[in-house]
Amino acid sequence: MSVSTNNLKNGMAISYDGKTWVIVEFQHVKPGKGGAFVRTKLKELRSGRVVDITFRGGEKLDDVRLENKNLQYLYNDGIGYHFMDTETYEQFELSAEFVGEAAKWLKENDVATVLSADGEMMGVEPPMFVDLEITETDPGFKGDTVQGGTKPATLETGAVVAVPMFLNSGDKIRVDTRDGRYVTRV
Repeated sequence: MSVSTNNLKNGMAISYDGKTWVIVEFQHVKPGKGGAFVRTKLKELRSGRVVDITFRGGEKLDDVRLENKNLQYLYNDGIGYHFMDTETYEQFELSAEFVGEAAKWLKENDVATVLSADGEMMGVEPPMFVDLEITETDPGFKGDTVQGGTKPATLETGAVVAVPMFLNSGDKIRVDTRDGRYVTRV
């Protein structure tokens, strides 16, 4: 199925140059002289890189159907990450390279979103906020900082985040997985 550049929308997925892209932003331009064109900012699904590409007005592109599927993370056996579809109970093993950065936010029984394009799995998105326990951090002492200092803390999944001085090992915290920021104590 093809779509015209005149009908592009933000969030739409297209196939271009043999790769699958999501439209981050687009702008129709009609100069006074010459033909119309469309400036787009596209994000490649596999690598996550964002590029600017310009198309002629009315140019046809291949439309790609995107699906989000919620899968429960079961365990990591050292070779791959095992997930289960909560509706069909079908199990999947995904490689560490495929899971990528999302692995540091996943703990057993969490539900992650797996993005697939035309039936092919493209990437793993962890939940937006996760509650994790601090396994290791330096103790904070009263008077260490004048105002709101932070210290590094290692979480149960191995991720390292900056946390306020008053937190200690064993405390549970909420982390924003989009940027790895501490949100609050749980």
